[in-house]
Amino acid sequence: MNDEAISAGPTPVPDTIVRMDAPAPVDTAVAIVGVGCRLPGGADDPVGFWNRLCEGTDAITDIPPDRWNKDLFYDSDPATIGKTYARRGGFLRDVSLFDPAFFGISPREASRIDPQQRLLLMIAWEALEDAGIAVDRRRSQDTGVFVGISSADYAKTQATYAELYEIDAHIGTGVAYSIAANRISHALNLTGPSIAIDTACSSALVAVHLACQSLHRGECAMALAGGVNVILSPETYVTYSRLSMVSPDGRCKAFDARANGFVRGEGAGLVLLKPLSSAVRDGDRIYAVIVASGTNQDGHTPGITVPSGDAQEALLRQVYRESGIDPAQVGYVEAHGTGTPVGDPIEANALGRVLGSGRPVDQPCYVGSVKTNIGHLEAAAGIAGLIKTALIVQHGSIPPNLNFETPNPAIDFDALRIRVPRELTRWPEGKPVVAGVNSFGFGGTNAHVVVSRVQPGRAHEPEQNEAPALFCLSGESENTLRELARACMGDGLRQEWSNVGLTAICRASCADRQRHAHRLALTVDSKEKILENIELYLRGETGSGIAVGRSLPADQLKTVFVFSGQGPQWWAMGRELLEHEPVFKERIIECDRILGKLADWSLLTELMADEQNSRIGMTEIAQPAIFALQVALAATWESWGIRPHAIVGHSVGEVAAAFVAGVLSLEDAVCVIYHRGRCMQSVK
Repeated sequence: MNDEAISAGPTPVPDTIVRMDAPAPVDTAVAIVGVGCRLPGGADDPVGFWNRLCEGTDAITDIPPDRWNKDLFYDSDPATIGKTYARRGGFLRDVSLFDPAFFGISPREASRIDPQQRLLLMIAWEALEDAGIAVDRRRSQDTGVFVGISSADYAKTQATYAELYEIDAHIGTGVAYSIAANRISHALNLTGPSIAIDTACSSALVAVHLACQSLHRGECAMALAGGVNVILSPETYVTYSRLSMVSPDGRCKAFDARANGFVRGEGAGLVLLKPLSSAVRDGDRIYAVIVASGTNQDGHTPGITVPSGDAQEALLRQVYRESGIDPAQVGYVEAHGTGTPVGDPIEANALGRVLGSGRPVDQPCYVGSVKTNIGHLEAAAGIAGLIKTALIVQHGSIPPNLNFETPNPAIDFDALRIRVPRELTRWPEGKPVVAGVNSFGFGGTNAHVVVSRVQPGRAHEPEQNEAPALFCLSGESENTLRELARACMGDGLRQEWSNVGLTAICRASCADRQRHAHRLALTVDSKEKILENIELYLRGETGSGIAVGRSLPADQLKTVFVFSGQGPQWWAMGRELLEHEPVFKERIIECDRILGKLADWSLLTELMADEQNSRIGMTEIAQPAIFALQVALAATWESWGIRPHAIVGHSVGEVAAAFVAGVLSLEDAVCVIYHRGRCMQSVK
């Protein structure tokens, strides 16, 4: 798959999480463990998105010429029928880029698939890989998919065929909203709930709320949630111009006195969600934790698109009351913030009435809107806001709100205890890192999510003098492989690697990603060497430690683990692996712990004894030692992504084979091998 469809490098996980800033129960908290996104301004991953936010990047441009002739549909006079007075927006670079073969889709079918579905497929894969989950389509995963989608632009283009005979079997599934979620489930073999949601501009955040509820009910173990919006035809621009919703100058001026409408935008985002308890158990890297969420409806208002401040306020009170979180603890809210003269004051006043109550004058709640950077992504707006907020919580900094010069006089910022950030602002020292996200549909469906920071344990300290390791990349084609290699040279990946050791980086590259036919393997002894060797590969040069090739088809490549019997033991076996391989060492320690409940001797002591004092020749010692080394070796191979298609064991090796095959638990296997060795020693 090309670089538009897959992220560049592995994301190693940090140490154990110890607590949240928000006082929410862990059994209902949901962790964000993976992110995939395509956002205006070339923000194709969370690192790139964060950098652009901190830099105050304005990603709004003229409508690209590959969409339609903007001059043909433009008229500066808002009263002109059949025209739009807006000609700018937040656009992706090329929504046609897609690698259908990667997902097992024919070129013919791909041409009929809405680009929204294609984007979702790509970022779903990336969100899973960002979480360190190698997608194996041969095995089903208990994962739900919840997608917000409301644009029918591609369906409109398909409906313009001059002749009905041009309609084929793929058009129906290619443009259906339901298939936007279902295609992800089908392509990646995900068997949890698979639901498409359309509540207009709040679709994505409602999808996140429903995903959290599904996780709470145990309907799935993980969930992908988010939304998508792609702009392909001018009709909606014309419609919004008739409603006087869009900004004539193409600038979203949220909470500013000059606010004159929203700016349309497109993009896609998905987050991978897991119960916090599961994420901690699995050692996942956690962006942030969703501690509460909720939805409601405006009901009857003066017009169906007129928001209700009372409903927004009621939702905020409900979510914070049910979560047990004091609203005065919230330090930032990612507002819906569309930049309309009606909507902004309504939202700001609702926020102030709930979050500003009881708050000290010198401790306002910051309020911002990503729409000032990338436009209003409509069905995907909520997920863009959530990803931004998760990154704020993770980094402890609040990016500037663009186009904010003169505060809207209809908003009493001081009395409401809210403030719009004009520059990159550090989170107040010593204050809980708790934030909220608003998202409102133009038909009145509202959503709010509360996000908290998790406190990490001891930061990873890169190992000194690390042993040489294997760094791997793979792609469906040579071009894909080269694009992935180029992506590794970017600043984003260097940032991710800055506080991670070489061993963790290389292990993630080998084990946490699905392996494809075209492969690059590098033997390296430092992070700098990874980049040096990649640069050599991109220049077409080869050298020591660089291997490039194509693997055999899966049906021709089978791996068998064979576990031998007693006899090959010797006094120094496993020493270097114990010293240099954490996975190997961890499994040996685990075996030693279990064995300690049965035996009056220590496995680790016996393995580290010198030749003169070694008792490895005694059957009672040898058999458990051989077993422990065998299962530790198997764990090491599997940590490198090498898994057996079949397992064979002989004599002592039968016990290790039974454990690795899943027939015996480790406790039972250690018990069997201990008593086997003890009994054979007594007979001897």
